[in-house]
Amino acid sequence: MSRIGKKPVAIPANVKVNVANRVVTVEAGSKKLTMTHHPMVKVAWDESEKAVNVSIDETLMDNRQARALWGTTRALINTMVHGVTKGFEKNLEVNGVGWGATVSGQNLDVKVGYANTIRVPIPVGVEVAVDKGTLIKIKGADKQAVGQFAAVVRSKRKPEPYNGKGIKYAEETIRRKQGKAFGA
Repeated sequence: MSRIGKKPVAIPANVKVNVANRVVTVEAGSKKLTMTHHPMVKVAWDESEKAVNVSIDETLMDNRQARALWGTTRALINTMVHGVTKGFEKNLEVNGVGWGATVSGQNLDVKVGYANTIRVPIPVGVEVAVDKGTLIKIKGADKQAVGQFAAVVRSKRKPEPYNGKGIKYAEETIRRKQGKAFGA
């Protein structure tokens, strides 16, 4: 039995939930997220308790995949509720002399030591702000979209271990290497 899956997902007062034809829609204000759940899992909206209940059929209790999908579906719905209420944020730092980033329209322009500026298109539902030219803040309601965009930006120039130059997460620590020692 899934310990995560059997817990109901509490819904705050300002959030609207709709469950129809395997599609779960969660919206609050202008933020709206949708998800199609697996057919083995049952999702029900309980109006009286203001909660979403996730379950599987009793005959599927021995099925390992069904139990895994049960907990995963509940976690994804909980993440959707968190996303439309508080949102998610990732912070990146650009380290290097003369390196930086700017937002121009729906693109993030990154200067990281190449001859040309790298232009990364910003996906729909993701907001990007640049502070001091080197701190990139990525915000949005969809946790997966925010994390994926942060990973794409970081992949344009990963931090290297000798000088620490590159794009890194704000909370990331780079293991530094000594380099070559001359005249030892």
